[in-house]
Amino acid sequence: MGEKVVAGQFDLSDRQRYREKLQRCLTGLERLLAEKRFDRPKNLMGLEIELNLVGADGMPKMLNAQVLERIASRDFQTELAMFNLEVNIAPHRLGDRVFDRLAEEIRTSLAYADRKAGEVDAGIAMIGILPTLDRDDLVSSNLSAVDRYALLNEQIVAARGEDFTLDIEGVERLTCTSKSIAPEAACTSVQLHLQVTPDRFADVWNAAQAVTAAQIALGANAPFLFGRELWRESRPPLFQQSTDTRPPELQAQGVRPRTWFGERWVTSAYDLFEENRRYFPALLPICDDEDPLDVLDAGGVPSLSELVLHNGTVYRWNRPVYDIADGVPHLRVENRVLPAGPTVTDVIANAAFYYGVVRALADEPRPVWTRLPFEAAAANFEAACRHGIDARFEWPRRGRLGGTTEVDAAVLVRDELLPLAEAGLDAWGVEPADRDFYLGVIDERCRRRVNGASWQAATFHRALEAGRSREAALAATTRRYVELMREGDPVHLWPVGLPEPDAERVPVS
Repeated sequence: MGEKVVAGQFDLSDRQRYREKLQRCLTGLERLLAEKRFDRPKNLMGLEIELNLVGADGMPKMLNAQVLERIASRDFQTELAMFNLEVNIAPHRLGDRVFDRLAEEIRTSLAYADRKAGEVDAGIAMIGILPTLDRDDLVSSNLSAVDRYALLNEQIVAARGEDFTLDIEGVERLTCTSKSIAPEAACTSVQLHLQVTPDRFADVWNAAQAVTAAQIALGANAPFLFGRELWRESRPPLFQQSTDTRPPELQAQGVRPRTWFGERWVTSAYDLFEENRRYFPALLPICDDEDPLDVLDAGGVPSLSELVLHNGTVYRWNRPVYDIADGVPHLRVENRVLPAGPTVTDVIANAAFYYGVVRALADEPRPVWTRLPFEAAAANFEAACRHGIDARFEWPRRGRLGGTTEVDAAVLVRDELLPLAEAGLDAWGVEPADRDFYLGVIDERCRRRVNGASWQAATFHRALEAGRSREAALAATTRRYVELMREGDPVHLWPVGLPEPDAERVPVS
């Protein structure tokens, strides 16, 4: 979102200047696209994982500054709240044994970070939302001590003009308010990057949008928030509501939320950047001295810093990214759909499925987005968030019949999407051993109808049945989750419930 953002005050002239500069950046992007100045195909992918810090009791630990100081690696960075970290994995070329190499790198990095966190009595947890988080944990005083987070919070709060309302109805209902964007920090995600050429961008983005629902159905891992059991993947409604700059009146007028699925298939990366400029006011109207059109006229490559910064404050589930590497501009699709965890194997299996199925769908002569209404893709995404592995989707019929039909998510993945993912990984040149192992993890999740969310919910209810209070059951579920995460077997192999004998069981009074 801009490492060099510093706290400051903005006036009306700042916003007007920023709007004009943003338009010049957009014109610069349009010229770069027309002049075909972008990098050649490189088949590069990247990975970021957001993490939680927890104590031995399963409770959050507000210690990211101390842990990062001990880790002392640029691969690890702060995230929004003091109980968050993020690890960035260097870009890899898709092909060969890339997924095994990624898994080994991530295991090594997380083991090191976990050891360093242990020096301050904390540990690393990969999970969509930490079940033990309390409302008192998610307050502005627990935001990381970084200027850009303080400024972003200040500007979103000012734009909204009143407290944020959280109202999520799932298995149970949660209603509460917040005076800051801190509840957003509960959401810890995996971000998958894919560098694409401009000619391929629209096909890849449309394909990614079409399969977001399947990704969530397979990977849901956030069923709890503030002690309530909500949706199987509660991050999307939480993220939208905790960053919502719209008071109820603007929502009623149909003003778009900054956390956004979108509303149409696209024909170019330009469509998305232009929508972001047209629909969303600037939150951080910070201008630099570069004139992008002057830079282009001189034969250079503009940073388009205002466009990049603005783009970082619109939270699409598949976000367009403009960046420069070695003096050459490139475009990426950043897939922000998946929660973190449960294990490294699960994270890599999710990634293998995504990169495979997106490649295959983008290559299809009769693409799925020409046969599936965008509104159906958005409804599928919500259904997957609500119901996880048990969701049902609207999906195009196979063969020549045309139209759409309702299909069980796990059946769709096993019968149609996994074969596509296999073909896509073959097209990337991934080794069959890598392909078969990681897609086999996805297949077993579907066969057993198990993911992180279903395991968490089932284990929580077992703990309640054993006589624990709700708070104790959530803490015990979290401790068991972290234990199994460290052991590393994929989640479909995790035994449901707490180990026996359960020495910590609270007796029934």
